[in-house]
Amino acid sequence: MTTARDIMSTQVRTVSEDQSLVDAAVLMRDHSVGAVPVTAADGRLVGIVTDRDIVVSGVASGRDLAATAAGQLAQGIVSTVSPDEDIDRIVATMGDQQIKRLVVMEGTQLVGMISEADLARHVADDKVVDFVKMVYGRG
Repeated sequence: MTTARDIMSTQVRTVSEDQSLVDAAVLMRDHSVGAVPVTAADGRLVGIVTDRDIVVSGVASGRDLAATAAGQLAQGIVSTVSPDEDIDRIVATMGDQQIKRLVVMEGTQLVGMISEADLARHVADDKVVDFVKMVYGRG
């Protein structure tokens, strides 16, 4: 059985909720990722901020990106799975919620992240097709 642990990226970079959107964008650029989890001072996951969030809710809204904290834009409801979650359930979760990234948590510890690229690399083609239809096939 393939699990989240088998396909997740473990080199997850995070930003603190007090770091600026510029810091988040630089981190995304430097590590070629489209989203970073946002953490509180105690390490607790408080949300996720995406490159799209920065553009739409930051740049297009006229915010000063250097003065806006990542925590202000972080999407507070973040879907998570355990490292032992079955791949079929992961694909279903991401598809049902129409999300492109899924955070992997072991208890309260962030241990990985699954992106649509991880699915494309590690999941059977028919399951990837189902995922794409669910996420992008909004009619």
